[in-house]
Amino acid sequence: MATTDTANQHLIVTAFWEVNSGEERAVAALLKDFLPQAQREPGVKEFQIHQNMAKPREFFFYEVFAGEAAFAEHQQTDHFKNIILGQAIPKLAKRERSQFRFI
Repeated sequence: MATTDTANQHLIVTAFWEVNSGEERAVAALLKDFLPQAQREPGVKEFQIHQNMAKPREFFFYEVFAGEAAFAEHQQTDHFKNIILGQAIPKLAKRERSQFRFI
């Protein structure tokens, strides 16, 4: 896939979550509610959440934002604050995030 100069400005965020034992279904339900709301944000180019089939306590996020400002705006949305920060994060044993750029 060839990238354009605009694509090179995109910010890619990956996140790995490990939820507390017994919280798999609750977190999956929260993420199913959250995902379509995040995908509709104007600065979101791609947003996918995956659950590990062999280890259902593990979730992987792949997110592409128009840029750093779009990512900052994403973190200020009501759905991020309410669902992710307010409900999901307290159910996690581990959370790792990384940021990337297309080359």
